[in-house]
Amino acid sequence: MSVDAATVRRIAQLARIAVADAEVPHLQGELNTMLAFVEQLSEVNVEGVEPMTSVTPMEMKKRQDEVNDGEIADDIVSNAPATENHFFLVPKVVE
Repeated sequence: MSVDAATVRRIAQLARIAVADAEVPHLQGELNTMLAFVEQLSEVNVEGVEPMTSVTPMEMKKRQDEVNDGEIADDIVSNAPATENHFFLVPKVVE
C-alpha cells in the first residue's frame, strides 16, 4: 500500500495537525516507510504462538469479590443536606 499526497493531507486533517505543503513529501515518505514495515511484519510465521501480555509468564493477581459498604458510609453522607439509610436524598426533577 502506498500513501499519496492527498492521503497525507487527509490524515493531517483528521489528526488536526497543520501540515505545510513543503512537509507533505517528507511525511508521505515517512508514512510509506511505516506501512512497508507493517507489511514486512505480516510475513512472520506466528502459527501456534499464543497471545501474551508479557515475555515472562505471569498470572493476574485476583482478589475475592466481596460486597461491602467500605465501612465509611456515615463519613460519605455526613456532608449531604438530606440522607436516609446511607443514601443521598435529592429533589425530584422529572415529573
